[in-house]
Amino acid sequence: MGDVLAGIHATWEFESDALVIRFDRGNRAPRLFGVLRERRVPHEALASMTLSPGKRGTVVLHAVPRPGADPLMEAAAGQLPEACDPYRLVLPADRETLAEYYRDELQTVLGPGAAAPSGDPADGLGAEPAERFLVAPPQGPQSFKAYDGKARFDGQSEVSFRWSWTGASSEKWKAGDQFFHVRDLCGVEWRSPDVLDGHLRLVPRGGEPRASQPDHDPASVVFGLGYGPVHLSLPFAAAVLAAIRTSDRVPARTAAAPGAVAERIRHLGELHQAGLVTDEEFSAKKAELLAEL
Repeated sequence: MGDVLAGIHATWEFESDALVIRFDRGNRAPRLFGVLRERRVPHEALASMTLSPGKRGTVVLHAVPRPGADPLMEAAAGQLPEACDPYRLVLPADRETLAEYYRDELQTVLGPGAAAPSGDPADGLGAEPAERFLVAPPQGPQSFKAYDGKARFDGQSEVSFRWSWTGASSEKWKAGDQFFHVRDLCGVEWRSPDVLDGHLRLVPRGGEPRASQPDHDPASVVFGLGYGPVHLSLPFAAAVLAAIRTSDRVPARTAAAPGAVAERIRHLGELHQAGLVTDEEFSAKKAELLAEL
């Protein structure tokens, strides 16, 4: 058990080899913190530690992760507002001296290149991109409701998009519900639903041509008001991104389960009977699914 520093919405524990961040789940805490609950950040995942003035009589202790070390921050791509940054600990100003002590202690562990005395990040070894993710992604199955469908990740190997009758575009209905093995993907593009045109878009390997707009791309779901909130869609994106990176180091995938393929063919047949796909589209998609066996 290491030293503990309690702040607003989070508590930091300083272990000998890691920073453990435990988040509050109260009504005033960002909902993302309630989903994350606890994160263990190895020292090797950090680039620097800074301390700066905050708002309304507070100071902010900020652990800066190395590029490529945390799948959550990689998926967020700088889109999180400061209040939702899981690496910021907000403290009352009267605890500034204590915060300075912990900043200096961690800077010593990280090395002289971790941060300048003023608290500004400095160029050093700690700022080099990590070769692999060093912080664990959100665990277990993930799901959320988007504007045009429901996204689900089984926590290991498959992502599925099941389209909504009311929100999905005709292009997506013709393509049918989508199932992606993480080995067939090379990335995830997440755009915050807090801004216009939010979406989660999977990037297939191979670089095949794709629709220019996410609402026409069957490899994406789009966000609207009240759909795909950050606290659900961002952990989803991070978990899928981590699985993609992990899949590069495991044996090639096996054939798809017959039951799963049969279910997808059944749904395709329903779309065909409803007139949403043509005879040619049905035959081509059915052949493609059978080839997965």
